[in-house]
Amino acid sequence: MIKPLRKAVLPVAGLGTRFLPATKAMAKEMLPVVDRPLIQYSIDEARAAGIEQFCLITGRGKTALVEYFDRAYELEATLKERNKPEALEALRESSMMPGTMLSVRQQEPLGLGHAIWCARAFIGDDPFAILLPDDIVLSKTPCLKQLADAYQQTGGSVVAVTEVPHEHTNRYGILKIGHDDGTLVEVTGLVEKPKPEDAPSNLSIIGRYVLTADVITHLSRLERGAGNEVQLTDAMAKMIGHGPFHGLRYEGRRFDCGDKIGFLEAQIAFALERPDLGPAVREFLKTYVGKL
Repeated sequence: MIKPLRKAVLPVAGLGTRFLPATKAMAKEMLPVVDRPLIQYSIDEARAAGIEQFCLITGRGKTALVEYFDRAYELEATLKERNKPEALEALRESSMMPGTMLSVRQQEPLGLGHAIWCARAFIGDDPFAILLPDDIVLSKTPCLKQLADAYQQTGGSVVAVTEVPHEHTNRYGILKIGHDDGTLVEVTGLVEKPKPEDAPSNLSIIGRYVLTADVITHLSRLERGAGNEVQLTDAMAKMIGHGPFHGLRYEGRRFDCGDKIGFLEAQIAFALERPDLGPAVREFLKTYVGKL
């Protein structure tokens, strides 16, 4: 029997050095795309996939991420007094049911694998999702919902994958693949940031995963890999052959909001999708297109 997918881990302990000085005093995951912070996009996507329990892997100076999902009684009272129902409704989107979110401190920056290992008590023996808030995906069906459906179909681990230029494989975790039906790809191996000449394919993992709890057994050894860090990719590679493991060519467009250009592009793309903003954005873009 396939266990239900109800848990998600969100690693948010990074320093956000690519966005200094803005991230000197605020978490990079609180940077807004239009009018919602990056962390909200991940939470909303997870909820749409049926996730009910959340674990934030935080670091020093990241308390604002937890406080963001708390109730703001004084603000709510003020908005009620001023008769601002739309603003109140916007606040409700950031509210969490009591007991559904916890945070765990990653005390050392030892890599993504180490961050996930820090959530081992939360994960237990259950399957779980991982969402990296730097990645946001604009799609008709939320990306994690697509992965959750693939998990239910296969009964094993599934990662979201996309094709990257072959010369850029040394920037990503790359798949070695078996059977490929055009959407779902059998994963036969994983390599972290291989040189282009050594890359087994050009299929890269993005920041969306559904994994079985078996990965914790491998992460618990805290073996160092690339960059002298505990790599999640290395632990996932050791799971291959012991259960179903697939890559999913998801529907949608991914934006790397850990990169300044990706972040700026996301602002435009998500604004254009908004009925209340799209027409005005299209109008002002004409001014800039003429200057290209």
